[in-house]
Amino acid sequence: MIAAVSTTVASAEQASALATAMVERRLAACAQLTPIDSVYVWQGELQREAEIRVLFKTTLERKAALMAAIAQCHPYEVPDIHAETLADVHPPYADWVAASVDRS
Repeated sequence: MIAAVSTTVASAEQASALATAMVERRLAACAQLTPIDSVYVWQGELQREAEIRVLFKTTLERKAALMAAIAQCHPYEVPDIHAETLADVHPPYADWVAASVDRS
């Protein structure tokens, strides 16, 4: 089974560094970086910020380790890190993800 783990960061440089670190550690098979606009309340104030969403693909077995590593490396005080299990994944893609994060 495959999981998609998502977070957001403030800049393309932060996103690239985080994506590279997780793929190099073989915690994620790949990472997709997408610019987004975020609206949220932080410390009682309404915020509107450009951010970069980073979407990682990994296996369910590596999901917890990936989420912990993202949290450890993340520049935000309270990062948004969440995961979803992906259903109906194209089998060759699922095999590639599994092989890419295999630590053996």
